[in-house]
Amino acid sequence: MRAGVIMKEKMEIKNLDELFEAVLCLETVEECRAFFKDLCTVPELKALSQRFQVAKLLTENHVYSDIVSETGASTATISRVNRSISYDGSGGYSIVFDRMKDKKQG
Repeated sequence: MRAGVIMKEKMEIKNLDELFEAVLCLETVEECRAFFKDLCTVPELKALSQRFQVAKLLTENHVYSDIVSETGASTATISRVNRSISYDGSGGYSIVFDRMKDKKQG
């Protein structure tokens, strides 16, 4: 049974990697919008964009109450995003925000 679990995990990783490769093929905001509109439901897109905005505000040192007011996110969502940024995340938010900042300045 364990071999089946390992095989399933490898397939999930392969599937994720293919998705990430697809995203890396996109070149414009318009292409991203079209792809994600096809890929995700409206609630999924809203949830993703909300988490992204929460992360942005947290990295700009906004307090929870301001983030709740601005994004409508629950404090549980804000806490989860904050934990990713501060403790157990993969550093993805930092990569994106640093590159976005560099792009604005350049």
